[in-house]
Amino acid sequence: MNTLDLTPVFRTAIGFDRMANLVDSMMTGAADQQSNWPPYNIEKHGEDDYRISMAVAGFAEDELDVTVHDQMLIITGTQSPDDKARDVTYLHRGIAGRNFERRFQLADFINVNGASIRDGLLHIDLQRVIPDAMKPRKISISAGASPDAKPKIVAGKAS
Repeated sequence: MNTLDLTPVFRTAIGFDRMANLVDSMMTGAADQQSNWPPYNIEKHGEDDYRISMAVAGFAEDELDVTVHDQMLIITGTQSPDDKARDVTYLHRGIAGRNFERRFQLADFINVNGASIRDGLLHIDLQRVIPDAMKPRKISISAGASPDAKPKIVAGKAS
């Protein structure tokens, strides 16, 4: 029962191909293939503001890369081998120094406002910006004549 054909559902839906791809990737287990490192928090600040805080201890600013591509936020960390560390023998190594790539699927209208690093945490600020055309708008209702009333002649003579 690993295969589920959703073609009939999406046959009449226009523009939902990305959603179909997401459902398909969830069904194939692509979301479970990502490791749990580095740890992160997703915070909500107010109605439309979000922040991802990721523990990146040991990574310098130039060793981190934050990219947005096709509604996917991709955070990569690549440490260069340190010449001094080659001569060190660790008795215990609890601080992970491995490279990583973490991906977050962004919903529609989510913009990345910026990223900063402080005290070993990488903070990525996100904001939901809904276009004016998508926001609900109030339609005024004018008081007019009832449908049974005869039209009023504004100019000219009635024959």
